[in-house]
Parts: sequence; structure tokens; C-alpha cells
Amino acid sequence: MNSNKKTARIVGALFLIAMVTSILGGTIIASILDAPDYLNSVSANRTQVIIGVLLELINGIAVVGIAVMMFPILKKHHEALALGYVAFRVIEAVIIIAAVISPLTLIALSQEYAKAGAPDASYFQPLGTSFLAARALLVGQMLAIYFCLAALLFFYLLYQSKLVPRFISVWGLIGVALVLAWNLLELFGISVSAGMILALP
Repeated sequence: MNSNKKTARIVGALFLIAMVTSILGGTIIASILDAPDYLNSVSANRTQVIIGVLLELINGIAVVGIAVMMFPILKKHHEALALGYVAFRVIEAVIIIAAVISPLTLIALSQEYAKAGAPDASYFQPLGTSFLAARALLVGQMLAIYFCLAALLFFYLLYQSKLVPRFISVWGLIGVALVLAWNLLELFGISVSAGMILALP
């Protein structure tokens, strides 16, 4: 029982670390990449971009840590689904790592853009737009979809095992199903104006 309490505390701390670093890292990077003149602002704010990237990488480590710490407990109730949960969280971490390549690459691109000057810099814009589009796809939909798939397994295992009161598991399943539906619609180009409302649960 003491072992489970220790695991619960570690997992709780990792959930908080993942949430805080994800929000902070994403906000820092977005504040620079969303600027109209991002090709100038990225190199000018290099330190902030790197801090945002490091925070997102910490999020990736925490995500895997949650799954690894929970696996011994969850596998007692359904080993295949517990392994699936770990696999989805590892994929989620890989997507997080892939998503930070874009801002890091934009630092070098931004520096070259500043050196080139306006007449010679026109071809930098399509490159920058491509990097931004790749990050938007990874962070906007792919990351959310794999997060949701992992969360569906997690809440189902919690429901089945009764490790937490069942209403919490049911609430989680409903919330994740709504967020998954929203992201799948967005992935197929169907804009959902009330998307954030779906994320509330």
C-alpha cells in the first residue's frame, strides 16, 4: 500500500510538471512564432525560444514517466491495455520532440533571413511557413489525438480497476471522447467553432 501511495505522489507530480511545462513552453514559443514578423523575432528572441523548447522537452519526459510509473499498477488489471497506454504516451513524447524541431530550425532560418536583407530574403518566407505548418499539424492535431488515445486507455483502466471512484473515470472518458472528436474533425478540415467548449470536461 505504501508503494502505491509513493507511486501516486510521483505520478501526480509528473502530471503537474507535464501540464505546467506544456502550457508555459507552448505559450512562450507561440508568442514568438505567432508574430507577423516572426522571421525577425525568432532570432531576436532566441533565448526565449530555447527556454520554450526545453520546457516542451521536459513535458515529453514527464509524459513517458507517467506511463512507466503507472504500468506496474495498471498491468495487474489488463496488461495489454497497460502496454498500449505506455506505447501511446511514448508516441506522444516523440511527437513533442518532433514539434520542437520547427522552432529550433527557425532560429537558424531567422538568423540567415536577417543577414540576407529584404531583396534576397523572399525565399525564406515559404520555408518559414512550411516549418510553422508542420508544427501546427504536430501540436494542433497529432499530439492531441495521441494524448486522447492514451487518455481513453488510462480512464478505461481506472474504471475497470476501480483505483479511483468510477464517476472520475466516467467524467474522464466523456471529456477525452469530446476532445478526440473535436481534433479528428479539425484534422479533416471541419472547423468546430465551439471546440474549446468540448474541451471543458
